[in-house]
Amino acid sequence: MLAVHLESGRVEVRREPVPRVPKGFARIRLLSAGICSTDLELQRGYYGFSGTPGHEFVGEVTDTGGGDKKWIGKRVAGEINLACGKCEWCARGLGRHCPKRTVLGIVKHPGTFREFLTLPIANLHPVPAKLSTELAVFIEPVAAACEILDQVKIPRETQIAVLGDGKLGLLIAQVLQAHGALVHLLGRHKEKMELVERPGITAELIGKNLPEASYRVVIDATGSVEGLRASIAMCQPRGTVIMKSTVHGLVEIDSAPAIVNEITLVGSRCGRFEPAIRMLTSGKVRVDALISDRFPLDRAQEAFRRAATKGVLKVLFDAG
Repeated sequence: MLAVHLESGRVEVRREPVPRVPKGFARIRLLSAGICSTDLELQRGYYGFSGTPGHEFVGEVTDTGGGDKKWIGKRVAGEINLACGKCEWCARGLGRHCPKRTVLGIVKHPGTFREFLTLPIANLHPVPAKLSTELAVFIEPVAAACEILDQVKIPRETQIAVLGDGKLGLLIAQVLQAHGALVHLLGRHKEKMELVERPGITAELIGKNLPEASYRVVIDATGSVEGLRASIAMCQPRGTVIMKSTVHGLVEIDSAPAIVNEITLVGSRCGRFEPAIRMLTSGKVRVDALISDRFPLDRAQEAFRRAATKGVLKVLFDAG
């Protein structure tokens, strides 16, 4: 089978054996997968990564290794954290933070940019028939956006700033607007922000001076080392900054404003798939306009170059 391989910044396409199916796992034929900002950071050296990346996907189950056959033939998306299921964290329902976990396409488990992948059956979610494969690729990143609502209580009509108009920032703005928040989206690309502008989302190009101490909640989705500092400056005293950026390298900030203004910093990562599937199926979050390009796996180098191009949003691998 074909598999994309990252190592030392290089993108290669290799031929590898079809993976075996461990007990409790499913083998999944890839239909479509998305290149996200984390994949680009892995190429740049994040986590010292070497291997097959990719964690946003839709596939068709082809084998369950003698397990539950009801999954065979189903279109599925899959949660990316493979927990041990036995430790104290798992017992508390915190499998996403299991110290022994592997992570699809990121930590010690080959990712989705290959013709066949494996995941535990427990990680799988069926894709509703009326949700297209292309749009269902966004389940994982929309779930990451929905995680904010599980972490922080946000009353309706709360004024929220979303800093960053990349793929995740545009999804977060839509999720929070659907929840009833009043979202101020700040970014550098007017044409990208126009894709999600609607009642409840106002967009503004970032100028030299950002609004200071203006929002109870600020989300840093810039993907840059400057984003956290700017978000803290924009947050009101005793407000909350949600940190959504994963950046290769150290992020230096002056901690004094956060301490003096008693600002809560919340790290935010993966989320539950169920609310994301509901939002995509209902159309409350619209993602079709966020797809910039599509490539087959054997053009992976070109796909990564395209995904890293300024202004480009989601680039998909189509393998179905």
